[in-house]
Amino acid sequence: MEKIKPLRKSQYAPEGSGDTQHRACAHPPLSGPDAGCKLCRIEVDKLTVAFGRQVPLKDVSLHIHCGELTALIGTNGAGKTTLLRALLGQIDYKGTIRHLSSDGRPAADLRTGYVPQQLEFDRSSPVTVMDFMAGALSRRPVFLGVSRKTRARVMTALARTHCEALCDRAMGALSGGELQRVLLALALTPQPDLLILDEPVSGVDQNGLESFYQTVDELKHKNHMAILLVSHDLSVVERYADRVVLMQGTVVKQGVPEVVFDSPEFEQVFYTKGGRA
Repeated sequence: MEKIKPLRKSQYAPEGSGDTQHRACAHPPLSGPDAGCKLCRIEVDKLTVAFGRQVPLKDVSLHIHCGELTALIGTNGAGKTTLLRALLGQIDYKGTIRHLSSDGRPAADLRTGYVPQQLEFDRSSPVTVMDFMAGALSRRPVFLGVSRKTRARVMTALARTHCEALCDRAMGALSGGELQRVLLALALTPQPDLLILDEPVSGVDQNGLESFYQTVDELKHKNHMAILLVSHDLSVVERYADRVVLMQGTVVKQGVPEVVFDSPEFEQVFYTKGGRA
């Protein structure tokens, strides 16, 4: 496996920031229709998950900040998916997860958008992107037709990920990259405070991958949202992440990409015998 060579310094966190830090948001919240919400950061403190005698996560502590993309990396079985499930409230855990505003007070009504690794559906179905999006965004059954209001809402959502031209295409006819951009558009409607990307471009070609992450990067800067990415593609993480959390049942190293990638802990996880991305 070729070692990662960092390309640039992060503009959001100080060099050497390898540990969880109590700090303010990197940028002030935006205003206007594209403004992010009141969430400033998510603090995870000593989170432990146990399934009987199995303990996939132990004493996990980290911060996820608005205006940043935080990437979770580690080998298979490192606990990344378990952490996502805890953040989504799908499993019980010990420890604390706090959603805080810029003044340190609890941020209520957290909205979370989620883009899965893949969407399982019948690719022979004639359902179009418009049908799919309208069914998700409206209570009106799609077989009764899509109202003008819902159509406008769908087009606005698709425009955010630059895929409005796909509206009349059948879902099964989309490429992997096109499908993930549609799922990203849905995850952004309504705009979330936290966007979770769970290996969102697995199996997508290079052009689709670059287009997807360029859109995510644009959304991060424009909307000041917190983004949490799980990825095995270390070159993508190195290029787009502001902070990296290296996991192996717990957090073994965290900080800006160059700090994590140049650490002995990273070497131990990925380059010693048995380590793999």
